[in-house]
Amino acid sequence: MPRLLILACSATKRPDPDRIPAFARYDGPLWRTLRAADPDRRRARVAFLSAHYGFRDAATPIADYDARLTRDLAERMIAGGVTTRWPRPPSPRRPDASGIHAGAEIAGLARHGAEPFADVALVGGQLYLEVMQALVRGSVEMGCVWRDARVINGPIGRMRQDLRSWLCEASGLAGGRP
Repeated sequence: MPRLLILACSATKRPDPDRIPAFARYDGPLWRTLRAADPDRRRARVAFLSAHYGFRDAATPIADYDARLTRDLAERMIAGGVTTRWPRPPSPRRPDASGIHAGAEIAGLARHGAEPFADVALVGGQLYLEVMQALVRGSVEMGCVWRDARVINGPIGRMRQDLRSWLCEASGLAGGRP
């Protein structure tokens, strides 16, 4: 069964001047754990939630940026649900043609409902988790996710350990190194 991992973006990023896949751009401890435990990305499809880019497939090329998720922005993302495009247009008077909505992105990851996710893990800080949980609820309604997700949160060392364990469950290596 397909598995989906949704990670919070990372303040630590590789400073490459060009756009590179988010999987390579983000360089915080959780992303390093992901790359070490699943370098070929075979154990789960990976997406990220960013204050700047919204919800995206981790294969999406992104530029270096600096943005933090605030309570106000998290509430707007939750209110917008899976049908609001992120990033938002630079001005409310401009057409809403920038960005992509989470529903389209998660539908693509789930092969447009042909391969709904039976196992989903959400990893990140509390604000990110609140937004992720709202997006997963919307994805359940769309038929792209079968049930609520497992939440991985807490001190960074524990989150890294739990992330590695969740990834290793995919290949029967739970608790061990891949």
